[in-house]
Amino acid sequence: MSIANLLAVQTIGSGGWLGFAPLIFIFAIFYFLLIMPQQRRQKKWQQMLNDLKTGDKVVTSGGLRGTVIALRDDYIQLRVPPDNLRIEVTRASVASVIAPEDKNNKAA
Repeated sequence: MSIANLLAVQTIGSGGWLGFAPLIFIFAIFYFLLIMPQQRRQKKWQQMLNDLKTGDKVVTSGGLRGTVIALRDDYIQLRVPPDNLRIEVTRASVASVIAPEDKNNKAA
């Protein structure tokens, strides 16, 4: 092997590691812009589900608004106006809890 061939092999070997640098940079951007915020939202939503109690006013992912009247392991019972229907939905279908101050702001 000549000296030129040895230099070419060394150049290719050291350039291989630098070829991964853009991929690592792209992964870091995706992590900080997409993955990490989604994990925070998921933790916040899971905490909201764990903190549910009777009397809370909730909105389901299907758009039903009601008051929690009973809690079970994976299900909750809601009282839905105007006829005070009692329905049972999964905890995972709860999209948000309506805070009392939100109710006052809507009336104003």
